[in-house]
Amino acid sequence: MTHPRPHLDTSPKVSDEVRKTTCYMCACRCGINVHLKDGKVAYIEGNRDHPVNKGVLCAKGSAGIMQVNAPSRLRAPLKRTGPRGSGQFAEISWDEALELATSWLRPLRETAPEKLAFFTGRDQSQSFTGLWAQQFGTPNFAAHGGFCSVNMAAAGIYTMGGAFWEFGQPDWDHTKLFILFGVAEDHDSNPIKMGLGKIKARGARVIGVNPIRTGYNAVADDWVGITPGTDGLLILSLVHELLRAGKIDLDYLARYTNAPVLLDTDTGLFLRDADGKPLVIDRNTGLPAAFDQKSIHPDLGAIHTVDGKTHRPVFHTLAERYLDPQYAPEAVAERCGLSPNKIKRLAAEIARVAFDEAISLPIAWTDFRGERHSHMTGRPVAFHAMRGISAHANGFQTARALHMLQILLGTVETPGGFRFKPPYPKPAEAHPRPHFKTTPGQPLDGPHLGYPQGPADLCLDDNGQPARIDKAFTWDNPLSAHGLMHMVISNAHAGDPYKIDTLFLYMANMAWNSSMNTAGVMQMLTDTDASGDYVIPHIIYSDAYSSEMTAYADLILPDTTYLERHDCISLLDRPISEADAAADAIRWPVITPDRDVRGFQSVLIDLAHRLKFPAFTNADGGAKYQDYADYIVTHERKPGIGPLAGWRGDGSQTGRGAPNPEQLQRYIDNGGFFVSHIPETASYYKPWNMAYQDWAVGMGLMDQPTPYLFQLYVEPLRQFQRAAEGHGAHQPPEHLRPQIRERLDPLPIWYASADSDCAEYPVHALTQRPMAMYHSWGSQNAWLRQIHGHNPLYIPTKLWQQHGFQDGDWARVTSPHSSITVPVAHMAALNENTVWTWNAIGKRKGAWALKPDAPEATKGFLLNHLIAELLPPKGDGLRWSNSDPITGQAAWFDLRVRIERTAPPTEAHPSFPPLTSPVGTGPKDPK
Repeated sequence: MTHPRPHLDTSPKVSDEVRKTTCYMCACRCGINVHLKDGKVAYIEGNRDHPVNKGVLCAKGSAGIMQVNAPSRLRAPLKRTGPRGSGQFAEISWDEALELATSWLRPLRETAPEKLAFFTGRDQSQSFTGLWAQQFGTPNFAAHGGFCSVNMAAAGIYTMGGAFWEFGQPDWDHTKLFILFGVAEDHDSNPIKMGLGKIKARGARVIGVNPIRTGYNAVADDWVGITPGTDGLLILSLVHELLRAGKIDLDYLARYTNAPVLLDTDTGLFLRDADGKPLVIDRNTGLPAAFDQKSIHPDLGAIHTVDGKTHRPVFHTLAERYLDPQYAPEAVAERCGLSPNKIKRLAAEIARVAFDEAISLPIAWTDFRGERHSHMTGRPVAFHAMRGISAHANGFQTARALHMLQILLGTVETPGGFRFKPPYPKPAEAHPRPHFKTTPGQPLDGPHLGYPQGPADLCLDDNGQPARIDKAFTWDNPLSAHGLMHMVISNAHAGDPYKIDTLFLYMANMAWNSSMNTAGVMQMLTDTDASGDYVIPHIIYSDAYSSEMTAYADLILPDTTYLERHDCISLLDRPISEADAAADAIRWPVITPDRDVRGFQSVLIDLAHRLKFPAFTNADGGAKYQDYADYIVTHERKPGIGPLAGWRGDGSQTGRGAPNPEQLQRYIDNGGFFVSHIPETASYYKPWNMAYQDWAVGMGLMDQPTPYLFQLYVEPLRQFQRAAEGHGAHQPPEHLRPQIRERLDPLPIWYASADSDCAEYPVHALTQRPMAMYHSWGSQNAWLRQIHGHNPLYIPTKLWQQHGFQDGDWARVTSPHSSITVPVAHMAALNENTVWTWNAIGKRKGAWALKPDAPEATKGFLLNHLIAELLPPKGDGLRWSNSDPITGQAAWFDLRVRIERTAPPTEAHPSFPPLTSPVGTGPKDPK
């Protein structure tokens, strides 16, 4: 007898409509198809036509549906009614909220604009928020880069005019050896996964340099389990070996870098001609010539003697330094946690692939000296690096060392190597200098952030004191190109360099995982002065969700989720370009909010009109922009250049052109993005290729061709050194002179960055973000929580056995700053003196609409509790910042701890009192 077969609908109707937009679940900015059913999000998939992900979508992207259904979403503007930190709020109207904000902001703008500190987290509209802050007139603006990876960005810009991740990418089609340094799984997730698949299918090798073997490092062909903070030492040892073997690209160095530029033997600065251009010796004539003079061939070996003084090229100084035996593998291996043979084998493999497997593409091109080349030659070794080498007090010089290694091999902007993504490459001097001059009632005198070229560009007042609340661009950290968001609250609390009135934050969870010294920061946010007033008088916060930070705000301006608003992923900011094309994108409201919320950028435009910012107000006093969508289309940064590059003018113009009222619709019709491909003749050698330079001018990326040399020797650093030596009108404080002389070396150096006592705190402690979560949003997502509901501290075999740990055990972890008690787990694929955990999993009770017994709040934890913004006292009467002395980047990967087995508590420590949630808690079984 046969059983009747059940009827199964194998092709159920998924949706009524599909709307294409841009994901916001990490920084990839992938294209997504949002399926709607009855007006609600039913399903999210990748957009196969999108240039970033080509249809691939990760767990985060698919889980975006849970973001728009999250119980933690804020629902209306809120005004604090109880003490700060109590979570007691009353819902108010938008008119009341904006009038209240205006009543706090207007007096500041008219009398003391610096008393507003406006800082944003992981938003993607910094060209817009920066303009808003500039129009307000405050010098105190930046985003979260100072806490994240400014070392990576600044080192790349100063050395070669771009850096990893958003600035460039490996040549996935041609590379034969791909080496990652300090890369976790959160940034650029889908493109890297796709690229790894592509190169592995060709038989190319992948090497991961990371203390932790997870994610990309787990699928690498070879893993280099380095000791944290020693990447720079390893890299300089590789440079040593390559120089000894003669495996560097001398022709590339002579043509495209400042290796042949002559150094003044007295000053260490470049010899220059009357027009200020650096000089080289031309091989044809043996005479000095400007580096960009037509038809010259710079000589790496020639010297120049004038009045009995011999001036040598940069290359002489570089070779002399790195051939020193102190960089030999035998001298560095133990500190790196490696064997000398491991270093030698890595150097030999790099040399073999670069020089024995060199490739040549039959593409003719013309360089900036007028020389015609019949081929594009490449050395197919590509590097990629991120936060793992950046978040150390030696991160800037380590990142520079890696860029120097690439350049010595001739693998930057050549086939098979590292390639820039438009709008890069751009040399440091093409960027603005930082501005800080305030005038009550008027805009700031220029952009806040930039790239100083010497001491004269520092943000110091007439008395030599910091002009910014975060002390960016001072002698403490001269090249702090992204600001120091992590220092704002502690400096404001201390009134150093001055008191502020209003702290205005957007999507910056400063009361939890975006701060070091979390307990201290929470205390600072609630501290009162002798009169009983809050030390920081006003706090305005905008976010889409009820995070830990919302409890400490006086006024909450609720943002939309990313599927409910307009966003602009712009070439003026952080676009979605690939190496072969300029590309930008939008988000647009594919669904309508079911709450009384507004997109933050539109809220800023409303405030700008109320405050009558010149750039946001018409001559008749009316609002220049109705909302952010209107701004995206009609704003011009300069004539013909706006936030979006596609379909300008009559719809046929690209890059340059008048505003087009139909522009947003054209983007929507095209899937939410625009692409302009680079001509084949301009595809490589971008800083020196005149076809690319002309294309970039046509696109509006630059006003005129700007070829330049890669800066192996960074002269601005030498300018700061000379000031510390007593030269020039701008002088550093006495206590900082040794630091500036030693750390701001124009050639990459390495120094140990951890200052804690090695005997008392012998273990390195790190965090990584998992592939399934990008920032704290992810860990309240109903789907993603099932992947990472809590986090253990992973312990290597040596320490596991040494302390007698067993499955299910807990440990007390102590740093010079504090202690935590946490669950532990064994992990063999880990540097033997390193422990680590996933970042941003731990939550404070009452936040994110999670129940008090949620695993994130009872077994989840943060290492942030162990890290302070200041180093332990050194006995010199000073307190030194826990940061890179060049950029000010937070050195949270320098954390040193000791661990001990302890009896299991009922929950992870520290455990702070539960917050009162303005949105309550979510349902037991969300559907």
